Amino acid sequence: MANLRVNRIAEQMKKELSDIISNRLKDPRVGFVTVTGVDVTGDLQLATAFITVLGSNDSKYDTIKRLNKAKGFIRSEIGKRIRLHKTPELSFEIDESIGYGNHINQLLRDIHGED
Repeated sequence: MANLRVNRIAEQMKKELSDIISNRLKDPRVGFVTVTGVDVTGDLQLATAFITVLGSNDSKYDTIKRLNKAKGFIRSEIGKRIRLHKTPELSFEIDESIGYGNHINQLLRDIHGED
C-alpha cells in the first residue's frame, strides 16, 4: 500500500516539476528540459528527478547547476501544489537512458548494414 502511495507521489511530482521548470522558472540559461522520471524514497524524504536536456554535455551540466540553484524555489512550488506533511528534498540527475538507447540503435543499424 505504501509503495503505491510513493509511486503516485513520484508521478505527481514529475508532472508538477515539468510544469514548474517550463512555465515558472525564469532563468533563461536553463535549456529545454524534459523530466523523464522521479524516484522518491519510501520515507518521502528524498526525490531524485531525472531529466534530459537538448544540447551539448556542457549545456546539460550547466542546466543541472542552474536547477540546483533554483532548488529552493522549485521545492516550495511543489509544496504548494502537492499536499504532503513535508516536501521531499530534491536532486537532479541527467537521464542517460535515451542517449544509451540511441547508441544501441546505431550499433544495431551498423551491424545490419554490414551483413
